[in-house]
Amino acid sequence: MADIARLTENLPPETKEEIAKNDLPLKDRFFRYFQQEITALQEQMARLADTSIVAGERSDATDHCLAGIARLSNEVKDASSYIPTYDQRIYAEAIKALQDKLSETRAAVQPRAKFSFKTKKNPSAISLSDAAEIAAQGRRIIPGYLSPEVSSQDSSRNPTPLYSSTPVNEVETLQLRPEIAPTSSPAILDEGKDTSALEKKSNNIRRPTFSNASSVSVDQHYGLHIMLPASASSASVPASITSLRHCVVDMSIPTTDGKPYASLTVNGVKESLIICGQVDGPAHVTGVEHSTIVLSCRQFRMHNCTDVDVYLSCTSNPIIEDCTRIRFSRIPKTYALDQNHPDGTDKWNQVEDFKWIKPEQSPNWSILDPNDAVSDEIWAEMVPGGPCWSLEDILRATKVMRE
Repeated sequence: MADIARLTENLPPETKEEIAKNDLPLKDRFFRYFQQEITALQEQMARLADTSIVAGERSDATDHCLAGIARLSNEVKDASSYIPTYDQRIYAEAIKALQDKLSETRAAVQPRAKFSFKTKKNPSAISLSDAAEIAAQGRRIIPGYLSPEVSSQDSSRNPTPLYSSTPVNEVETLQLRPEIAPTSSPAILDEGKDTSALEKKSNNIRRPTFSNASSVSVDQHYGLHIMLPASASSASVPASITSLRHCVVDMSIPTTDGKPYASLTVNGVKESLIICGQVDGPAHVTGVEHSTIVLSCRQFRMHNCTDVDVYLSCTSNPIIEDCTRIRFSRIPKTYALDQNHPDGTDKWNQVEDFKWIKPEQSPNWSILDPNDAVSDEIWAEMVPGGPCWSLEDILRATKVMRE
């Protein structure tokens, strides 16, 4: 870990704050970013020993560390065009040291296997919980059936509003439960592609509740208002939003009780409003067009995006790359929880453009004019939905659809 220590010592936090970001060459900006990522990964590995093994939380945290190291390695390769060969070797050695450190940490915190007698199970047998789930799935197709989950503690704490029934001739609003993330990334919707089959699929989709899910994923939907319930996640897990068009997605409710997502990936979203909630780690936004994003995170990075309004709270400098017409604003009060960062530590407006190395202000991003920002009343009263507001009404009010 000597190389990691040297990287950290070369640029103390107090010195880093004094350097004007626009005066730094691109390779130095990447160095600062690399240092932040290394520090964050070291902190995550240091917390593994204190992470509970119940419900797979420690396993999820370990997987998150592995994914972070792999992503950082790929970013070093992507930046090889402007990073000197010597620096590339130093970065590679630092990443190798991180991998070795994670292996040592995993071995140190691995629980000892307990001795137990094992009974061979009949392959054709099913457990009582499996049988109950099969029966519940069969009852869900009966009109008027209400799931027993309605009487759960989470539902009592967050009662369903009286206007939750779907108005006539409107697309049904689904409160999707968390799902196991797909093994491969779904295809991103392309302009001109026939979405009728996808729309039909989205309208009929139902997913069971997995309170111990290893991730939360919303993907491949068209024309829906999706709100995740408070029971969507019982632990800090990775979240992803992929392949959406003309949707409103609110993933903030599960994070309001101190359970932020471990990380967030947004990919292939068009003409949609995405309310991401609280993210304890990095947020990566790629391929988003003509949309609005609301997010609180520790690190924010955006790639290949066009015409996006970002309402943000972030403890490090947001980074954009290959983006145009990106507008930043402070996160709305409706989604700014007590643990959000005070003015002194919130760097939502200190954006760095990795593809703009000139000292002048980058033309690819700007601060959203307060007169063009969405009002607090709309965030609080209209965005949650109701019988008076259609999906199109919400998208227009939040400036996603413009006249």
